[in-house]
Amino acid sequence: MFETVKITTPTELFTFKLGAALTMENTIVGMLEQLIEEANGSDLKRDLRTHLEETQAHVRNIEQAFQSLGSEPDEQPCPAIEGIEKEGQANLKLTDEPLKDDVILAGCAETEHHEIAVYENLITHADAMGHDDIVALLRENLEQEQATLGKVMKAALKNAQQKTAV
Repeated sequence: MFETVKITTPTELFTFKLGAALTMENTIVGMLEQLIEEANGSDLKRDLRTHLEETQAHVRNIEQAFQSLGSEPDEQPCPAIEGIEKEGQANLKLTDEPLKDDVILAGCAETEHHEIAVYENLITHADAMGHDDIVALLRENLEQEQATLGKVMKAALKNAQQKTAV
């Protein structure tokens, strides 16, 4: 699926990592679509739908970053998101129905942490290369990921408290 490439310059490395971020976000779109179906709580389903729309905008921002570089959007491998996806699917299969939302929220938190790290790294390198327009696009994605992580952690705490209060 992906071509093996020898990376020799900072720009090539940045473009490669940007392509991995594109793969990450496109994978997350699919994950969110599945999680909306799996979720039990109406609030969680609503929040997942909202984040799906944000994630689709993240894809567009990354595609715009490629355009700013004068390149076509080019997906690259993102093994970390593949691992998070596989772990989440396995955990959902192992979990009784009343705990599915807890598994979904835990997976969402892990995913958000990964996305935040990816965007922080990309922003650092885009800034160092003087790509202010790309920094702005990636910062928009980062800020939304950080806000989503806060919402996920709040929902996870609420869910956990409700289950342990019985």
